[in-house]
Amino acid sequence: MKIGIPHQSVDGSTLVAATPKTVEALTALGYDVLVETGAGQAATLGDEAYLVAGAAITDAASVWGADIVAAYQAPTASQRDLLAPGAVLICTLAPHTSGALIADLAARGVTAMALDAVPRISRAQSMDVLSTMSNVSGYRAVIEAAQAYGAMFAGQVTAAGKTNPATVFVIGAGVAGLASLGAAVSLGAQVRAFDVRPEVAEQIESMGARFVHAPAAQQEVSADGYAKPLTEAQLAAALDVYAQESARADVVITTALVRGSAPTTITAQMVAAMKPGSVIVDLAASGGGNCELTVPGEAVLTDNGVHIIGYTDLPSRMPQHTSQLLGTNIVNLVKLLTPAKDGAAVLDMEDPIVRGMTVAHAGEVTWPPPPVSVSADAGSGAVGNPSETEGPQEREARLAAEAERASALEAARKKRNAWSIGIAGGALAIALCFANPAFLMMMTVFILAVFIGYYVISSVSHSLHTPLMSQTNAISGIILIGALLQLGSSSLVVTVLAFIAAAVASINVFGGFLVTYRMLGMFQKGA
Repeated sequence: MKIGIPHQSVDGSTLVAATPKTVEALTALGYDVLVETGAGQAATLGDEAYLVAGAAITDAASVWGADIVAAYQAPTASQRDLLAPGAVLICTLAPHTSGALIADLAARGVTAMALDAVPRISRAQSMDVLSTMSNVSGYRAVIEAAQAYGAMFAGQVTAAGKTNPATVFVIGAGVAGLASLGAAVSLGAQVRAFDVRPEVAEQIESMGARFVHAPAAQQEVSADGYAKPLTEAQLAAALDVYAQESARADVVITTALVRGSAPTTITAQMVAAMKPGSVIVDLAASGGGNCELTVPGEAVLTDNGVHIIGYTDLPSRMPQHTSQLLGTNIVNLVKLLTPAKDGAAVLDMEDPIVRGMTVAHAGEVTWPPPPVSVSADAGSGAVGNPSETEGPQEREARLAAEAERASALEAARKKRNAWSIGIAGGALAIALCFANPAFLMMMTVFILAVFIGYYVISSVSHSLHTPLMSQTNAISGIILIGALLQLGSSSLVVTVLAFIAAAVASINVFGGFLVTYRMLGMFQKGA
């Protein structure tokens, strides 16, 4: 069978559904790949690279007439005329709002699979184009915000003075939100984030941001993996959080988009209360915008000097990596359709992924598909949760039991720690009563150093733990020198202790620098 990769440039799109690397993966599955002339030009992927990868360069008619057509955008009317009856079309179709388009494809006898209708289950994550685009959009949002902000995200301490880091507030901790706060943290900003799903707090804080706790504004997730609609009380509490955080933030990034619709999270009144020069990047602009003043597709400047960026083409602004990720999503789908790896696609309508994505087949509209129940964590990227089929009451009871169990374990741990510290402190106090003044002075310095070290290290950002570890482990070199000097002692006990100290200090020194070396290697080109 032949797979066609067309050249699409509607609305200035720069993306292509396959790169030379993914073409190799498709040919390895037994397919002949046809690429339209200039398909990857906007992503700096020349026709020659596709030829080397094993594709054939041809015209639009041949590409759209292939057995399988893989694209990013939905085909235009003239492109649909080129589709062959019985062909499989793989692209984004916005099935929630494109009933006429899907009906037309069904009437033509085309099997249409919507890349933006991948079921939210763990097994389908590698094919989820929405997650791919959200990830790129979240990253690019920070780039756009940094350009419009006109100041540095990271704080600086120089001979000329000190500058404070930018304060970034991210609304929503889905794929786009996590990508945004990760990029902002890496640039040195102070990042705060809020999501109506309380279970994502750990993900936010693990990336170095601070989760804004507001229990009155948070709720559970519905059975399809999306957040349930807020009640009036929850909405009022959430809007209060947004008002407070946006007023203090230099940059606000909004990501709330549910089934293509964007709820209002930033009102015009909130924008009026923001500082001049601050920035709002509305990642839900394609659904109308989370900000009341967003103009989809444009960047505007309000009367009080707030930049509101409503670009809807953020993935197209990073075409190379976006096309690679998009192409990989399509390869993973084609692998699912080609279990024998013989270049023949098999449509298994019993597979929930295939059935969920297929919106037209055998002359009939097959949208919407039967519901697929997923766990609450599926929307936030969790995998393999056994609670996928439990109802709301069972889930509430399970969560309550888990919370009670965790609370009991934490209380027991704190009790054990208190007893351990008390016993150790008592033993130390008794020992000090019989110590000579010189030892007492050294022990005092040691205890003070332990307390100071603990509070200093615990206040360091997560992103600095690895370099901090290497530097503190280097201090073990002092211990190593001291241990080497004591190895010649006439006392056997001193010699044994010195040998142990030298061995442990050596592990700390060389291990710390080895970890740092490997971490730095991750940031080198070609690593």
